[in-house]
Amino acid sequence: MTSRSVTLIDVARAAGVSKSAASNALGGSGRVSEATREHVRAVARELGYRPNAAARSLRRAGTGAIGLHLPRTATRLDYYMNLAFGAVERAREDGLDLVLLAPGTAAGTAAGGVLAARVDGLLVIDPEVDDPEVPDLLGAGVPVVTGERYLGGGATPSGAVVCDNAASLVALLDHLAERGARRPALLAPGPGSDWAAALRAAADAWSAREGVEVPVRTVPFAATPAEAEASTTDLIGVAPDVDAVICAPDGAVPGVLAAAARAGRRVGSDLLVAACVDGAAARGSGPRVTAVDLRPSEYGRACAALLSDLLAGRAEPGAVRRHDWALRVRESTAGRA
Repeated sequence: MTSRSVTLIDVARAAGVSKSAASNALGGSGRVSEATREHVRAVARELGYRPNAAARSLRRAGTGAIGLHLPRTATRLDYYMNLAFGAVERAREDGLDLVLLAPGTAAGTAAGGVLAARVDGLLVIDPEVDDPEVPDLLGAGVPVVTGERYLGGGATPSGAVVCDNAASLVALLDHLAERGARRPALLAPGPGSDWAAALRAAADAWSAREGVEVPVRTVPFAATPAEAEASTTDLIGVAPDVDAVICAPDGAVPGVLAAAARAGRRVGSDLLVAACVDGAAARGSGPRVTAVDLRPSEYGRACAALLSDLLAGRAEPGAVRRHDWALRVRESTAGRA
């Protein structure tokens, strides 16, 4: 059975519910239990059912689409592409199209009204204080869900999905200490985003707790391997007692490994290396690099789910939902010789 041939009646029959109950379960409305809602949605996914987005848009006097804004310099990164795909999949389950907003889409005060006519809501991921588009997005007149909090002033988002990034860095530092590191260092962006600010604050707190200074080198939010290599080379040259390096930006790990090789340091014994964001670069390097798995696809789904719930009235404005991370331990932190 193809997705074009599957109707709402087919879903209702397969799920053992009435057509109205199936419609309410898929649309997030009516008096339907959460168990029934999840059952009907699971059946719809199995059958390949896709709601008619145009009809749904007319019923709720909306566009049937939501917009996705990513950090300006980060669209090339593995993390954000996985997050975007997760958001697309989750939005589709509620009959919503997802539009990736091009740079400049919300620039200027007049753009907000134009944007509101194109989408019913917005996802703004890792909003940076110095991103000039974020204030216009927040003031576009539609519900906005941010992935991590926005540290700038002005309008506030309708909801947020957040990770405990401070706890993830503390877990990395504790792990390195357990593996013999006595002088860890951190490569992190400036405190212009909630994520980077949390990492820096956690490094300071851990330093105070352990009585060990953690040198922090500032790198771009989406640092390239070349930029990470230059920063690590300089760090090792100035502080040769550094025996562990944590790289915050996604995709920059190969630069840290290259700097270690250039300095004659063996990764995993002479120099422990870890990353704040797991991804293809960390998993595919040699040696593989210990990293924090932020589960980007699931994160994208969580952001899209909250926005969908806000649009359907299933969540209250100001809602904040938590997203879990996991530590993936690999050979790069095997232990100090």
